[in-house]
Amino acid sequence: MAETREDANKAFDLFVSKYGAKYPKAAACLRKDRDVLLAFYDFPAEHWIHLRTTNPIESTFATVRLRHRRTKGSGSRKACLAMVFMLARSAERRWRKLNGSAVRLLQVIQGQRFIDGIIKERNAA
Repeated sequence: MAETREDANKAFDLFVSKYGAKYPKAAACLRKDRDVLLAFYDFPAEHWIHLRTTNPIESTFATVRLRHRRTKGSGSRKACLAMVFMLARSAERRWRKLNGSAVRLLQVIQGQRFIDGIIKERNAA
């Protein structure tokens, strides 16, 4: 939850040094994936809450999984696909929208660079 990548790196180092002796495998795994874990700093700050979420695919299909268990299977392949489609459409109404505007998303798609969540202005040459 650090404001900048520099602050996050300091907190990361502190955590690994504090708990590395007690949990060496976990600390090694964190060190190995450091760049991936802190990659959200390269995106708009408005999107960080979405990028930091855990397992969005699992929560998306929770409705489908629960209904499938309740019906003890779904019969034919065609019936299963229809049920999954309708349940996903129903669940879609409760999904959280992206923070920020469509402009931020467009900037990301266009490849504009963000540093610590703030767009990097190009130098006028």
